[in-house]
Formats: sequence, C-alpha cells, structure tokens
Amino acid sequence: MANLHFKYGVMGSAKSADLIISAHNFRKNGTPIEVLKPSYDNRFGSGVIKSRAGDLSMDAVALPNLQNYNIQDSTKVVLIDEIQFFTPEDIDKLVDIVNTHDVRIICYGLLVDSNGHMFPASRHLQEVGARLTIMESMCQMPNCMHRATHHLRFDTKGNVIREGEQFALGDSNYKSVCQRHFFNLYHHRNY
Repeated sequence: MANLHFKYGVMGSAKSADLIISAHNFRKNGTPIEVLKPSYDNRFGSGVIKSRAGDLSMDAVALPNLQNYNIQDSTKVVLIDEIQFFTPEDIDKLVDIVNTHDVRIICYGLLVDSNGHMFPASRHLQEVGARLTIMESMCQMPNCMHRATHHLRFDTKGNVIREGEQFALGDSNYKSVCQRHFFNLYHHRNY
C-alpha cells in the first residue's frame, strides 16, 4: 500500500514538526493538500496542530472520526496528526480512500501507550500494510543515549502510573524512554 504511510515515534520525536514542514513544502510546490486531526486532541485548540519543537503551528480540520470524511476531488495529499486517537474502522476508511483515489495519505502518531500496548489504530495501520517510518528520538532519562521506544507516565509524586486510560492528552507527566528504562521502571527489572 504505497500511498498509505505511517510515521510513528515517541513524544518529542518531532512528528508534528515534520507534518507542518511537509505541508509547507507540498503547498509551496502547488500540491493540493488536506490536513486533519482528531477533535479529541484539543491541547492547542480545536483546529490547530502545534509542534513543541520550535514555534511551528498550522490549522487543521478536526474530526471526531473519519467515517463521514470525504476527500476533495482536487486533493493529492492528506496529512493526519495524532492518528492513534482514531479507530481501526477509521483506518479502513483511509484504505478505501487510497484504493479509490490517486492520493497519498501520511499519518503521524504514537505506536504504543504508556502501558507498553499498541494503540488500536496504530496496530491496524500495520495490519493493512501502511508504509512504516520510525521517527527517532533519544531517551529522556539523564545520561542515556539510547533510542526512545516507549513512554512512561508519572503521577505528581514521580511514581510510574501502570494502569488507567490509554488515551490521555498532554506531555507534562510523560517521559519518552528507551526499552531498558521502560522495563527497569515499569516492570521493576534491574538491567
């Protein structure tokens, strides 16, 4: 499925910045695009995508789901931020679009939640054969130079939260960590 892409990474891997820069470049080249995001993600406003890496932001169409989404006839590229907040059925809708229109759809989002489980939409993107691109970032633990692969969620006292809602907005109580730190802190294993 060459026209369906999934660019994934941990928090802080510049996914939104990449989307915004890609949108700018497509528009500069005259390519008609649409930019979407889930309405669930209202951290920076209902129809705004904002990158924490610098002061980059752009407008987007916020949708509760993709079931009633209809691509415009002139659109050649659709960019979607925070894809993990959509559903597997929404991913099937994207598959239908790329199979019936001459468009490229590029999804950006997280692969796993803070409990180490795949988000259903992210898993389904892999199941339908989306082209995968990892956006790398470094572990946020002091003096660690390993690639971040997971997230840890902390309470106000600095304790790791091991249960709870998979969908939670914000990043103030999260850290992107490498596999080793995730297993050390989440599963109490000392490596």
